[in-house]
Amino acid sequence: MTRTLYHLWLSPHSRKVRLTLAEKNLPFNMVAEQTWERRRDFLALNPTGEVPVLIEEDNTVLSESMAICEYLEEKHPEPNLIGENPYDRAEVRRLVAWFDKKFDEEVTCKLVNEKVMKRFLGLGEPDSREIRAAKTNIHTHLNYITFLTDRRFWLAGDKISLADFAAAAHLSCIDYLGDVPWIDHVSAKNWYARIKSRPSFRQILSDAIPGLPAPKYYSDPDF
Repeated sequence: MTRTLYHLWLSPHSRKVRLTLAEKNLPFNMVAEQTWERRRDFLALNPTGEVPVLIEEDNTVLSESMAICEYLEEKHPEPNLIGENPYDRAEVRRLVAWFDKKFDEEVTCKLVNEKVMKRFLGLGEPDSREIRAAKTNIHTHLNYITFLTDRRFWLAGDKISLADFAAAAHLSCIDYLGDVPWIDHVSAKNWYARIKSRPSFRQILSDAIPGLPAPKYYSDPDF
């Protein structure tokens, strides 16, 4: 059986798992799951009805993005993506939580829900207040990335980690919508360019959502 990842195109949590699988050179197929349909077969895999869900080659079913990434890290420890000592691992997990919770709530959910999900689900016009709030909030997070990368080569230290992939997963979703103000945050842009140039990121950059084209620069590793 081939490893299968149930995902949504603009789900940063799914993208984080995709990047982890690709970095570890683990082949997988992808199935886009329309979670709002609440399919009975999918709910049997994950009662929360959320993506990502990974089905391993031995039919092991895994859900929740960090749980999946930690599982993959333990089962396939090379390359190490979570840190080699307790402090490094704590720092990686702290930053993953920052982007998967704080950035998600303050930026990703607001922009993706208002600009994409409402459109596809026919839920009315986007709420301009939510969009403005997200576009204001993103500057705080890009400033934080700048703060970190001015002191470290990668977000959590000298080596690339799940912290970088969590941040890049969220930013790639927002970048697909053309809403990352890179011009105001050169250090963050340079860090993201390093991520974009990695082979593991090629599949993310090739994403194409029908009826919602990405900006021309989206797939260009050099912007």
